[in-house]
Amino acid sequence: MPVVEELIRTEADKSISFGNYKLEKKSKLDNFEQDGDLYKIKTFYEITKLERNGMFVYESVPGTTVRNFVAADWGVEFLVEGAKDVQITVQLEDDMKYEVFVDDVAVGSMKTNMSGKLNCSVELNEGVTAKVRIERR
Repeated sequence: MPVVEELIRTEADKSISFGNYKLEKKSKLDNFEQDGDLYKIKTFYEITKLERNGMFVYESVPGTTVRNFVAADWGVEFLVEGAKDVQITVQLEDDMKYEVFVDDVAVGSMKTNMSGKLNCSVELNEGVTAKVRIERR
């Protein structure tokens, strides 16, 4: 999966793709509009962070490339690639239980904290994409 050279873009299915974990220097893009929302992306090899309308959406340490990111009432789903294993944080509903799937395999049930953030680790090998789905239970 190649990196997202333009830092963020809308896909044909209305999902978004963002991030470039191969950048040596931090790059950012403000005010990317999709469906009336404004997105801000910051990305490079150390971190990738996405905000929507000034609110936290996604963060990975180290940086990643994310494809076909969809956030809905039931949770989030996306494809992720990075140079090595990552810690991912996503914004979901406050104080709720979610099931985390990596490549369609359930890896555990987790509960968001009082601010709605959920943290999970994903094992990655460079050049190999992992499918992540986090579904409300």
